Amino acid sequence: GLARFRHEHACVAALRGPKGASIANLMKLTGWQAHSVRGALAGALKKARGLVIVSEKRNDERFYRIEA
Repeated sequence: GLARFRHEHACVAALRGPKGASIANLMKLTGWQAHSVRGALAGALKKARGLVIVSEKRNDERFYRIEA
């Protein structure tokens, strides 16, 4: 529904930032649990929207961002 669309849009905005976002950042932003955030990254953003999402580990935490 509309709430899911808004959350996905917020995730895209966070992932487009220069530093990207961690799962914890996206959980706080959306109110979703970790598995839901991961599902949105893999399904709604990568598969459905065709976005290229890359990840890197910084200080023992994984950060994700959209490749330009």
